[in-house]
Amino acid sequence: MNRSNSGANLPTLRSHNAALVLDLLRAAGERGISRLELAERTGLTPQAVSKITARLRAEGLAAGAGQRASTGGKPRTVLRLVPDAGYAVGLHLDRDELTVVLVDLSGAVAASRTAPLDLGAPADEVLAAAADAVTEVRGGDQGPGERQVLGVGVAVPGPLDHRDGVLHRVTGFPQWDGYPLRDALAVRTGLPVVVDKDTNAAALGLALRAAGDGGDFAYLHLGTGLGAGLVLGGALHRGARTAAGEFGHQTVQLDGPVCGCGGRGCIEALCLAAVAREDAAEAARVLGTGAANLVGLLDIDRVVLGGRTVAADPDVYVRGVRAVIDERAGLGGIDAPVPVTAAGGGDRPVAEGAAQLILAPLFGRAGGA
Repeated sequence: MNRSNSGANLPTLRSHNAALVLDLLRAAGERGISRLELAERTGLTPQAVSKITARLRAEGLAAGAGQRASTGGKPRTVLRLVPDAGYAVGLHLDRDELTVVLVDLSGAVAASRTAPLDLGAPADEVLAAAADAVTEVRGGDQGPGERQVLGVGVAVPGPLDHRDGVLHRVTGFPQWDGYPLRDALAVRTGLPVVVDKDTNAAALGLALRAAGDGGDFAYLHLGTGLGAGLVLGGALHRGARTAAGEFGHQTVQLDGPVCGCGGRGCIEALCLAAVAREDAAEAARVLGTGAANLVGLLDIDRVVLGGRTVAADPDVYVRGVRAVIDERAGLGGIDAPVPVTAAGGGDRPVAEGAAQLILAPLFGRAGGA
């Protein structure tokens, strides 16, 4: 995400060019890709590609994948990414649950764990639980010393400052305001740590999975809270103060119930109230109202729903949200439908996306950082 597909034959851009090559190796999968194709797709000279791939092979990041028949001359050597050359930990700290995954360079999950969590507990207890989960998932069946772990991506409810890794007044848990989660967890784990909102992490993971072909979209996460991750212009949109995506706190009923944020009639409060009544159809209608507002405001290409609440009844939520969006579009004279889909996996895409906070820069996809 948010990077040029063209290489530059300048020594100062060596790391940028290597990232372009790595990204193409990742996208090619087990089938691999030839040096000639790499040169054609990056705009680099064959000599530059040869130097980069030689270095990647020496570092264990790339390996031979056989040969491909050529239309003329000798067969082409094909290269592939070595997925287990590095791993990233993705950690989702929700209000009542912790999910942790270990992801290899290809994005495949090598190990995962889920455990109860009380985000309202003292910070030291939450931090200890997070650090223990990271240690456990790093070990797996091989032992922590046998896997090269590049870092830990942490996804938590917002608002927060992702640049400094500092939490703000998490809805319902104001005691976290100002807590330096990134630095504290880095000390506990001995690994680099990146912190972002749960919805941003999930949106990043979905965008990378779409290989840049997903267009502008909104990821709406309904679980213990309600938020959005936005991918606009091919980049993750965080806003000037990294506070974009507080989707759940748009007011849709002026005299509505009090929300955990202190406001009234927020879409999160109305939606969660419907969920508590086990009225999924009403929750979907409320969610659809907010989604329609977002579609009308940003003219996005598609809406993706996620979270454990959606996962419990995905068809109802997809139909309900789509119906409201289509109705509003019809009133505005817009004929082209906006696709609505469910991400699947409940909260798992958040943890997987958190791991991509670490891996994406390796492939030149900074995710709008």
